[in-house]
Amino acid sequence: MSDTKKTGTPKDSHYARLRRAYRDEKASAPAPQRPRRKTAPGEGPADGLVHLYGLHTVRAALGNPARKVRSMLVTRNAAERLELGATDALPFPVRMVEPREIERITGSEAVHQGVLIEAEPLRAKRLDALGQTKLVLVLDQVTDPHNVGAILRSAVAFGAGALITTTRHSPAESGVLAKSASGALEHIDHIEVRNLADALQSLHEAGFQSIGLDSEGPAELEKTFAGDRIALVLGAEGKGLRQKTRETVSALARLDMPGVIRSLNVSNAAAVALYAAGRFLDS
Repeated sequence: MSDTKKTGTPKDSHYARLRRAYRDEKASAPAPQRPRRKTAPGEGPADGLVHLYGLHTVRAALGNPARKVRSMLVTRNAAERLELGATDALPFPVRMVEPREIERITGSEAVHQGVLIEAEPLRAKRLDALGQTKLVLVLDQVTDPHNVGAILRSAVAFGAGALITTTRHSPAESGVLAKSASGALEHIDHIEVRNLADALQSLHEAGFQSIGLDSEGPAELEKTFAGDRIALVLGAEGKGLRQKTRETVSALARLDMPGVIRSLNVSNAAAVALYAAGRFLDS
């Protein structure tokens, strides 16, 4: 006698029901999408110009009177988010495009958010243009544009008046750097110097205490601050401050961290040091 339900239908085994549910679910599932093929950046900007992209980056560039924009590619959605209004009233040509057209320039890895401008790079200033700022950040051959962009963002957030770099062994202005800075590139003076040791001596003469960040520094950063003008000096990851820089700064100091990891990425170290210096100067 067969094992049946009261309805007369054969009784499903537990495993048969599972197999049927799996088959039905598989049949109704959408077909897997093929991953998008990665594309490399395409043609670069015209000689002497830079490509900047991303909503925050472009919005800040458009609001900076010192920034000379030559042209713009923008999607309709990005144009609305930027509140461009009548694009024919802008002082440079604007072309409405699909996102893929911008991607052909930036490459598929860049987060362009539907807008790209071609612009003149901002001119670096001389050290004598520093003004009366109380807090500056000095980079000793930090070359990674992602790190420099993130440092710029922190410098603006914590009220630093300038970023000082060397003419050589520093990244040029680029879309990658500007995107990492998220608009901060337009809000801080960039000063270039040929000789960092000479520049530090000039900062000392202007009343700055220069503090080199070193994971093996002899004192905690917070206990090193003195005076009313501070220049924080950071070196590249791995090699850190150069010997000449170490010999020239007013003091070497460390960020005292209680955790197992004793060092930070240079951009994170810059943010912590800027916060501490700002608290000291405001006290």
